[in-house]
Amino acid sequence: MTAGLVAAPSAVDDVARGRVRRAVRWRAVVTVLAVLVVLTYVLTLMVGRTFYPPGDVVRVVLGQDVPGASFTVGRLRLPRATLAVVAGLSFGLAGVTFQTMLRNPLASPDVIGISTGASAAAAVAIVLLGLGGTAVSVFAIVAGLVVAVLIYLLAYKDGGAGTRFILIGIGMAAMLHSVIAYVLSRASQWDYQEALRWLSGSLNGVTWDRTVPALVVLVVLGPVLLTQTRALEAIQLGDDTASALGVRVERTRLLAMVAAVGVLAFATAACGPIAFVAFLAGPIAARVVGPNGSLLLPAALVGALLVLVADLCGQFAFGTRFPVGVVTGVLGAPYLIYLIVRSNRVGGSL
Repeated sequence: MTAGLVAAPSAVDDVARGRVRRAVRWRAVVTVLAVLVVLTYVLTLMVGRTFYPPGDVVRVVLGQDVPGASFTVGRLRLPRATLAVVAGLSFGLAGVTFQTMLRNPLASPDVIGISTGASAAAAVAIVLLGLGGTAVSVFAIVAGLVVAVLIYLLAYKDGGAGTRFILIGIGMAAMLHSVIAYVLSRASQWDYQEALRWLSGSLNGVTWDRTVPALVVLVVLGPVLLTQTRALEAIQLGDDTASALGVRVERTRLLAMVAAVGVLAFATAACGPIAFVAFLAGPIAARVVGPNGSLLLPAALVGALLVLVADLCGQFAFGTRFPVGVVTGVLGAPYLIYLIVRSNRVGGSL
């Protein structure tokens, strides 16, 4: 009995030390990712056909007039780089929210049809209705919200989580891809090019008018998602376990879904559906953070870093310039195949 009493404090100390180590690792990872995002953001403002030193970039950002740099950096590069960060944060945050909430790495908005709904609506607005600019963005935002609600309602049966939600979302995405293909087949050459530019996910020609709404929505809804971190972690253990821990499962799931779809829809409306960022950010963050750590903030930072780096590669790493969505698509598609093959080998279900 004495031995048991002696061993108990040691076990408690081990648990406490493990928590401290995980907390230190989480903070270190978040700090490193944040520094990398800031450095890549500054690099994006510096490089291009004309190179501007960091001092000129800082002066432009502070509102000072720098000949040449004020236009190139202030009006061209700054909105583009800012939207890259905002979109990456939004896609990463929304993607890991769905993956955590549905307990499946395939449960990404660009896999289960939400991003596809926004894309289909934009294609219809451009090709069939002849709209452009803000009207296309509004169509994309509304469609993303409607598709998410529709998938949730179709999947709802004593809770809308799990395989049913994912399979219905994949089926919805397939139907919406057919809509996109049909609309593009009827497009004129000009409309086809405009729709394809939007559908590929591009940061070309970005202005503050497109960047600010996505930034405002992220600032408003991002903290809402971050406040649900503990509840989402409990839901990962299963609905019954989460309920036993005092989590209102359906309320948490609905609130998280609405907030995630909101940031996703506005980011998609600003720059198009940048492929696989929402899908990749969560698994990459899980690898670097390790077990038992919140993934929402790390995944958001990974998403921002992915978009910034992919945009730089698309502009300067090849003989011609590619939209950012083309580069992320090349990265994401092989990982999707790997994930499906690995899931089959270990006996997991999709």
